[in-house]
Amino acid sequence: MLGKKLHVKKGDTVMVVAGKDKSKTGKLLSVVAKKDGVLVEGINVVKRHTRARGNQPGGIVEKEAPVHISNVMLYCGKCKKAVRTAINILEDGKKTRICKKCGESFDK
Repeated sequence: MLGKKLHVKKGDTVMVVAGKDKSKTGKLLSVVAKKDGVLVEGINVVKRHTRARGNQPGGIVEKEAPVHISNVMLYCGKCKKAVRTAINILEDGKKTRICKKCGESFDK
C-alpha cells in the first residue's frame, strides 16, 4: 500500500459504506499502511484482554480495529452523504479535494 494514493487523510470525517458498521460516520484517527486500513473513531470497536504492566491495571479494554480503506468514503457535511472527490488546482499551485456533487472543499 505504500505506493498507493489515498482518498482520505488523518482528521477527515468519513462514512463506512460496507460491513457491520455501514452508514456510521466518524473521524479518521490514523492510516494503517501494512493492512490497507484506517482507524475510525467509534467504528469497529473490539474488546482486547490486556495483562497488567507496571502501573497499568489489566482487564478488558475496548479499542478501534482497522477498517479496510475500500470500505470508507469521505463524508460531505453539506451534502450529508458519502461522496467521491475530485482534485482542484488553485492559482498558487496547491491541490485541494472537492466534493463531486456540491463542490465543497475539504482542505482548508
